[in-house]
Amino acid sequence: MMSSPVAAIVGIGPGNGRALVERFHGAGYRVAMLTRSRETLDRYEREFDQARGFECDAADAASVATAFEAVRGELGDVDVLVYNAGAGVWGGLDDVSADDFEACWRVNALGLFHCAGEVVEAMVEKGAGAIVAIGAGAAWRGREGTLAFAQAKAAQRSTAQSLARQYGPKGIHVGYVVIDGVVDTPKTRERMPDKPDEFFLDPAEIALTVLNLVLQPRSAWTFEADLRPFGENW
Repeated sequence: MMSSPVAAIVGIGPGNGRALVERFHGAGYRVAMLTRSRETLDRYEREFDQARGFECDAADAASVATAFEAVRGELGDVDVLVYNAGAGVWGGLDDVSADDFEACWRVNALGLFHCAGEVVEAMVEKGAGAIVAIGAGAAWRGREGTLAFAQAKAAQRSTAQSLARQYGPKGIHVGYVVIDGVVDTPKTRERMPDKPDEFFLDPAEIALTVLNLVLQPRSAWTFEADLRPFGENW
């Protein structure tokens, strides 16, 4: 089992986080789960026997370095990094503080920078690996009320694109998955009780797309995949 690949998933919780753990665990990966909540990690460690939890604040460089050092010590070098950490503060210029604006950028963009920096060296040595960032439609367009979130996701997308162009020729597949819709979670169901099932994106299907990106042959790599429910008016 120690020869099986390692997938590090940053940002764990109900919805995409848990679905990504389940999908990669089911595909035979040893999964490193990274998030701030020890309680969440303990719960998923009990559920998935080949998943290990590591406390990590993606916006803090020291926390990221400590967490990935522990991952390498317990599981080995990371073959796949899925960056699912995200933060959003909603409102316009009169509602969002400078601290809010910066905090969104730190989690969405700077965190990806920190985490990628912890895994690329080993990937380059192997000549293989994958980094996938989970994005949002806000990366393409800033709408009213998304001032802090949109700039952070746009920065995240540009970071991923720059990484793809730098490391793709070295055998590392970098991808960006745009979630253009509402993910099905207990919280979104509570906020939108009148919406039908088909309104929501299923986290399990999002995770399947991520796994498929990771498994793509290098002769036909996808950088950006945008996902939305079939009925979405986009």
